[in-house]
Amino acid sequence: MAKAIHTMIRVLDEARSVDFYRKAFGLDVAERLDFETFTLVYLGNAEAGFEVELTVNKGRQEPYAIGDGYGHLAVSVADLDSEHERLGALGLSPKKIVEFNRDGALLARFFFIEDPDGYKIEVLQRQGRFE
Repeated sequence: MAKAIHTMIRVLDEARSVDFYRKAFGLDVAERLDFETFTLVYLGNAEAGFEVELTVNKGRQEPYAIGDGYGHLAVSVADLDSEHERLGALGLSPKKIVEFNRDGALLARFFFIEDPDGYKIEVLQRQGRFE
């Protein structure tokens, strides 16, 4: 079976993106590979083996078009309300908390936040299938 190991997004400003993912999700640089025309930065933490790969194309000045095919990354947290408050206090502008019900039962509690390049990240309360 295949094992998911990372997702890659293109970013304009390495330092700004690394700072956001560190503050927002506790992701630190696991490895940084510098090449002539681009840099790859792998971000991870002890919670999971899954990483976020930031690709920085050197010389790029204009923002990337996210497009209509991209949906979002998702992370789960133990205490959604505390994370929402923490991210707001950091000035990272989390959206409102939403409760998603199905057949009268709570399926998920979550909110969205955007990184400096506009990528959406869903932050889910750990429960059910979102452990």
